[in-house]
Amino acid sequence: MRLAGKRALVTGGASGIGAATAERFAAEGATVAIADLNGAGADKHAEAIRAQGGTAVGLAADVGDVESVAAMVDRAWEALEGLDIIVNNAAIPTMGTVETLAADEWDRVLDIDLSSIYRTCRAVWPRFVAAGGGTILNTASVAGIIGMAGQHGYSAAKAGVVMLTKCMALDGAATGIRVNCVCPGFVETPMVLTYFDAQDDPEASRAAVNAAHPLGRMGQPAEIAAAFLYLASDEARWVTGTALVIDGGLTAGLPPG
Repeated sequence: MRLAGKRALVTGGASGIGAATAERFAAEGATVAIADLNGAGADKHAEAIRAQGGTAVGLAADVGDVESVAAMVDRAWEALEGLDIIVNNAAIPTMGTVETLAADEWDRVLDIDLSSIYRTCRAVWPRFVAAGGGTILNTASVAGIIGMAGQHGYSAAKAGVVMLTKCMALDGAATGIRVNCVCPGFVETPMVLTYFDAQDDPEASRAAVNAAHPLGRMGQPAEIAAAFLYLASDEARWVTGTALVIDGGLTAGLPPG
């Protein structure tokens, strides 16, 4: 098992990429704390993992609140008797341009998608230093490395995740803290389905998104979880500061004419 004996905290772990990552980590031998604003959902997913023979606990947490984040790290550290891996995955979608996006929506997406990572890492950092190291993994997006029309706030937040990852990797290297992020393309999650539902023609939008990926489809949460597994494992012990793109070829370049 690739994560035997490891202890991991996954935020936004009740559904989508977070849920798939928590499940895969547990299947690979990790003990997992699943944190989510939907505390009942976190508990339910932890119960499902235990039913499959894994070890997991659910936690209710609001990554938009400093005190809730600190309490989340405290509870996870106590329940798992320490932590080795943090997966900062909690995020919200926001559509709009600088002209149409309301100021409070701009503030909200930056707070949840970017500042929450700062909060969680600030809370766990001194513990990792004292423990002699740790692994921090962040969910970024291809929207953080290429421009996407109509996603100004979300794209800005995810670009910030990529650069925050690199800066933390530089600062953490001397104390054994590795920091990496994954940049998924469109993945079939509740958040992406919400995006489709907001379009005038959801089915046409889904078809266009599938076609935009050279491999002809959106990704699945389990495929992103596999990338997180690699970065969390000792196989990636010489990997830090990277933004691993998993996108079905979306950012490779222009398709044949």
